[in-house]
Amino acid sequence: MDTLTAPLGMVSDFSPSEALHTEETKDYFVEKNGIRFAGTHLIIDLWGATNLDDPAHIDEILRVAAIETGATILHGHFHHFQPNGGVSGVLVLAESHVSIHTWPEKSYAALDIFVCGACDPYLAIPVLKRGFLPERVQLAEHRRGMQA
Repeated sequence: MDTLTAPLGMVSDFSPSEALHTEETKDYFVEKNGIRFAGTHLIIDLWGATNLDDPAHIDEILRVAAIETGATILHGHFHHFQPNGGVSGVLVLAESHVSIHTWPEKSYAALDIFVCGACDPYLAIPVLKRGFLPERVQLAEHRRGMQA
């Protein structure tokens, strides 16, 4: 098994970064253009997408996407539904999560990526495009935990 995949339907043995075990307390809130918030949450719809019924492929692509954002993967879980072959899964990150729900019969996938700190969820988009080859991507952003 390579370092980016774990047994499907089980908690991953992927080890978190040693940075998580430091005594230093960090503030992972973000400040952009004078606005302070907890993190960026992307809601992503992939239409006309491929490889949506293969849990191992989905696991691999989401792990690469999460790492590309700068996040630390803690563990993952993916479930393969039958008979339509859809997959639901989540990667739990030190910085929050990545989740997916697929409808292969509709060539559609619903994803969300929520990260805090210095992570950039937009860096995951090219990875998702390469991995699922969607004809169309719909994207919405929500800033979580906005402070006045």
